[in-house]
Amino acid sequence: MKKIIAIFVLAAGLVSGTVSAQSKFGYIRVDEMVSLMPELKRIDTLLTSYQNDTLPRTYNYLLSNYQHYDSIANDSAHQTSVVRQQASRQRADFLGELQNWQSSAQQLIEAKQNSLLQPVYDKVLKAIDEVAKEKGYTYVFNRESLLVVPAADNLLPMVAEKLKVKVPTATTPNQATQKPPGKTGN
Repeated sequence: MKKIIAIFVLAAGLVSGTVSAQSKFGYIRVDEMVSLMPELKRIDTLLTSYQNDTLPRTYNYLLSNYQHYDSIANDSAHQTSVVRQQASRQRADFLGELQNWQSSAQQLIEAKQNSLLQPVYDKVLKAIDEVAKEKGYTYVFNRESLLVVPAADNLLPMVAEKLKVKVPTATTPNQATQKPPGKTGN
């Protein structure tokens, strides 16, 4: 009976050793890889254009409507009280939008940024998946979730090579932790 138990324990140990030997773990900083992508220059240009061209037009539209309804609400000589009251309500609506403009503009910028960055993240994640399959990695973790990692299992150089992106040889502490704005947790 002891021999059967010993054989069972030995077999279980061999099976678990084989299973753990088959698992290969790697890691990458997804945001760092995204920050190296050449598409970011174009995205920065588009965001700057959005902030300098589109958003001011929206603000000016709100401001001109506020001023229009303000002039109607204050024109007692040519407007009936019903029209002035309705204009006063419209003026209040536009005033509220103007007062919340900073917050609204920031939300619009973040939404625009996320929509522009999403294809880049998709491309990077696809490359990570392809490299993991090619190199036999069973699990790939985001570097930020790990405390200790061996340098050999860093997939960044392999993914960069797959995407034909040059990785800077010496990264400063800022570059290693730099993230594209608007994305976290990938």
